[in-house]
Amino acid sequence: MSGADGNERLVYCHCAYAKVVPPKVKGQVLHDLGATDRDFEAVPDLCEMSARKDPLLAEFAEDKGLRIVACYPRAVRWLFHAAGTPLGDDVEVLNMRALSAADIATKLAGPPAPAAVEETNTSANDPQETTP
Repeated sequence: MSGADGNERLVYCHCAYAKVVPPKVKGQVLHDLGATDRDFEAVPDLCEMSARKDPLLAEFAEDKGLRIVACYPRAVRWLFHAAGTPLGDDVEVLNMRALSAADIATKLAGPPAPAAVEETNTSANDPQETTP
């Protein structure tokens, strides 16, 4: 899987406003990413970007080599959907709320995982589905 220019695109969300990701985890993930030669884009908060319908979300959503380090995949998919820029099934979302920084580093070192294995409830990735 590769982006429009033949490279993977990696987006790191700092979850600056929500305060839901453990500070030690997001700090270590950001440090680890900065210590590599890997290109990545750090955004302050995908929730805020979604609320503003930031055009950068559409650019991310169009990229076929997208990996996002943020929170729950289901939530990230909903944020993009709410902004009018749904993510494709090939996007991998790594969850800093549930994984350790070491686990994220290990996953990023390997090939992207299929979206269906990101969460145990794969139907939760469908923003069209409603929950009672």
